[in-house]
Amino acid sequence: MTDLPVDPGMLRFYEELLKHSPPEAVNWPLPEQRKGWEDVCRMFRAPRPERLMVEDLDIEGVHVRVYRPPGEAPKPGVIYFHGGGWVLGSCETHDDMCAEMAMGADVVVVAVDYRLAPEHRHPAQREDALKVLDWMREQGRALAIDPGHIVGAGDSAGGQMTMGLALWLRDHDLPQLQGQVLIYPVLGADVDTPSYRRNAEAPCLTRSDMIYYLESFLGPGGTANWNDPYAVPLLAQDLRKLPPAFIAVAAHDPLYDDGIMMEAKLKAAGVPVAIRREPALAHSYMRARHVSKPAMAGFAAIVAAIRSLGHDGSLP
Repeated sequence: MTDLPVDPGMLRFYEELLKHSPPEAVNWPLPEQRKGWEDVCRMFRAPRPERLMVEDLDIEGVHVRVYRPPGEAPKPGVIYFHGGGWVLGSCETHDDMCAEMAMGADVVVVAVDYRLAPEHRHPAQREDALKVLDWMREQGRALAIDPGHIVGAGDSAGGQMTMGLALWLRDHDLPQLQGQVLIYPVLGADVDTPSYRRNAEAPCLTRSDMIYYLESFLGPGGTANWNDPYAVPLLAQDLRKLPPAFIAVAAHDPLYDDGIMMEAKLKAAGVPVAIRREPALAHSYMRARHVSKPAMAGFAAIVAAIRSLGHDGSLP
């Protein structure tokens, strides 16, 4: 694939966003960083689709936001894990994307406000995910969720959480997800892959950003988390019997090779997998979908994958 230049519409969007999210914010105390990012994302948030029902709930101490399209019949559920390097992000930062996913795919999206690093390192995030997934299966019908049709999805760090959860469910003989939607996911911890080097100073996410996020999530180098396949799914020796996976990657993203390598490993393990490569986009392109035609096309493909996996259990 020949990479195209980064789409101008996406670049303009992030230039405007960065005017309200100054580079020096990385040096602010974490609570201020998080609030500042939420405020900026809220400022640039698209309106929710009409008729969508949205509800905030507490599940055993874990905050979730539930997005329900109209209709009383049970619909597939999506447990959604936001990106932000396990350090930033919340239901607020991903509100409009989750809302549009729910309406576009006709599914009930449950966005998870999992505990953040570095205060809470792996496996705290998985523990929160399991609480929410159990609740969706046991009580989801009250919110029109079909407990037999639950897809895992997430962007960036949320992609790691999705695949880490699927591996955990398989290894502990627990009911499996119906599918995985991995959106420019973090799946490895090797920051010297060709895409990390090629895109070290890429827009939206740099190599140094990812080093900081990985260390925040996994702890100091050499600790057990760095060798834990539930935290670093590319280290998993056996990927058989995992649910079908849709992987979206962007050429101008340090994480590009993570998705490419995972696609090859899943294929070798006999797991159904589809990949979508975006030659003109960078990390976090979903956020620019309303100002960038390639980003909107990429987002539409993600929604189509959620719909297909949720309703039919198959890849688009």
